[in-house]
Amino acid sequence: MTQNQREELPIDVLFVGGGAASLAGALHLNRQAKENNLDLEIAIIEKANEIGSHSLSGAVVDPRSLIELFPDLDINSFPFEAPVKTERMYFLHKSGFKLGFPYIPKGMSHHGCYVASLGKLTRWLGEKCEEEGVDIFCPFSGDEVLYDENDCVVGIRTRDRGIDKNGDQKPNYEQGVDIKAKVTVFGEGTRGSLSKQLISKFDLMKDKNPQVWAVGVKELWKVPEGTIDPGYVAHTLGHPLGNKIFGGGFIYGMQNNILDIGLVTGLDYNNPTIDPHHELQLLKTHSWVKNLLKDGELLSYGAKSLPEGGYFSMPKLFTNGALLIGDSAGFLNGMRLKGIHLAMKSGMLAAETIIDAFKENDFKEKSLSNYEKKFKASWAHKELYKARNFHQGFKKGALFGMLNAGLALYTGGRGFGFIDRMEGHEGHLEMQKKTKQTINRYKDLKFDGKITFDKATDVYHSATKHDEDQVPHLKIIDPTICFDKCKEEYGNPCQYFCPASVYEVVEENDNERLQINFSNCVHCKTCDIMDPYQTINWVTPESGDGPAWKNM
Repeated sequence: MTQNQREELPIDVLFVGGGAASLAGALHLNRQAKENNLDLEIAIIEKANEIGSHSLSGAVVDPRSLIELFPDLDINSFPFEAPVKTERMYFLHKSGFKLGFPYIPKGMSHHGCYVASLGKLTRWLGEKCEEEGVDIFCPFSGDEVLYDENDCVVGIRTRDRGIDKNGDQKPNYEQGVDIKAKVTVFGEGTRGSLSKQLISKFDLMKDKNPQVWAVGVKELWKVPEGTIDPGYVAHTLGHPLGNKIFGGGFIYGMQNNILDIGLVTGLDYNNPTIDPHHELQLLKTHSWVKNLLKDGELLSYGAKSLPEGGYFSMPKLFTNGALLIGDSAGFLNGMRLKGIHLAMKSGMLAAETIIDAFKENDFKEKSLSNYEKKFKASWAHKELYKARNFHQGFKKGALFGMLNAGLALYTGGRGFGFIDRMEGHEGHLEMQKKTKQTINRYKDLKFDGKITFDKATDVYHSATKHDEDQVPHLKIIDPTICFDKCKEEYGNPCQYFCPASVYEVVEENDNERLQINFSNCVHCKTCDIMDPYQTINWVTPESGDGPAWKNM
C-alpha cells in the first residue's frame, strides 16, 4: 500500500461519537435490523479512550427513552443513582439569603426522573451494544467527512496518529482510516467538529434561529455522611449570575455521599470578562452552599457546552447519506434542563429511518427525510415545541424570562405576546467591548483551596491529558485578530470564558502575549462558540486525548 492509499473499512452504518444518542441509536438499529431480516454491520467510533470518559451532564434523567429501549427491564436495572425524592428551587442572594419557591410548575418539575451519572449511563449502554453485536472503536477521532462525486456523505476519515507539533511523522505514526458507510450518523455532542462542517456545507441552518449556547461547569464532591440524601435535587437562581446573565446553579445528591454541584452560564452575556469557572466558585461562597461542602473533598471537575436555542434553532436533520442526532442537532429542552432522553430518542428515530432506507436501498435525502417526519410525529417533537421560546424569553433578563416561561406553560409555548416563534440571536454578538466601566465581578473572589479552587486545581481534577507534541487542536484562523485586535477591543475574553485556562495572557519582556495551553482543554468547545470574532476553530485532538471522567 503506498503512502497516499489509505486503508478503507466498509460498513453499513457508522455512528460518529459514543454518547447516549449514538449508543441508543445503534442498539435500536441492530435490533430493528434483526427483526426485519437485515444483516447490517453497525459501528460506533468514539474519540475518548473508553465510552463515558468524555461524557458529562448534571444529570437528572427522564427514563422515558430507556423504558422504550429496554421494555423488559425493571426501572431498578438502569444505572441510576436514585429517584428524585426531594426537589427544591431557590433564589439566592450574595448576602447569604435563600428564598425557596413555593411551587414548581409541572412542566419544569423533575417528578418521575432519576439522578444519574452520564458517564455511568453511557458505559452501561456501551456494554449493552457490545453484548448485542454492535462494534465500538475507541479511541478514534473523526478528522474529516468523506463525500462522493455528487456530494453525498459516504463516511469519515479518522485522524492520523503520531504527528508532532511541526506536522512531521513520529516513529509511532499511524495513518487514519477511511470508514465508508451507506449512512453516517453524527452524534458528536455540542458543536461537533464534523457536524459543524456538515451544517455549513449544506446550509442546514437556513431559515432557522441561530443556535445559542450555554456552558455548564461542574464539580463532584465527597461530603460527610448525612449532608445530602441520594435523590435530592435543587436548582438556584440569583447569586451569582444575577438578573442579566442567563443560567443558574444545580446541586444533586448521589449515592455514597457524593454531591454534584454545577452552574450553567448562558453564552450570550455582555461583559467580556465573565468567567463561568469563577461563577461556580462564587456560587460556593454562598453560606448555604458553603455549609453543604464544609469538610467535603473535591473529586472531579469538568465542563460542557449545551445547545440552548430550542426547537427553532435545530438544524435540518438530514442530508444525502447523513443524519444529525443528539446535542449535535440541538435535542435539548432548556425549560426542563434535560437532553439525555431526547438525545436517545433522536438516535432511535434515526435508526427507524435507516431501516426504511435499507429496505428501499435508497440513502439519499429524499429517503432520509423520513427522519424529520418521524420526529414530528413523536413525543420528542411535542416536548421541544412546547419549550420553543424558553431561552429567547431571557433576552430581557431573568425575571422576564421566568415569567415568560411560566406563561408558556399555559399558552402552548407562546409566552409573552403570544408569539409562535420568538427570534433568536447569535450569543457571541451580544458581547460588548471592554471599557473602563467594565465591571470586574471577581475582585473579591479568593481561592481558599478548601471550598473554592483556581482553574489549575480544577483542571487537575478533570484528569485531562494531551500529548503536547502534536499539532494543537485549537486552530486560530487569523492570529492577527486574536493577538492584536481582540486584545485591544475585548481584552482577550478567551482567558475568561475558557473554564480550563487554555488561553492565558502572560508577560514576556515587558510585553503581554496570549499563550495557548491546549493540553488543558476539557473539550467543552466554549472558545469555538464564544470568541467574538469566531476565529477559534476547535477540532479533535489525537485519539484518546482529553479528560478522563468516571462519574460525571
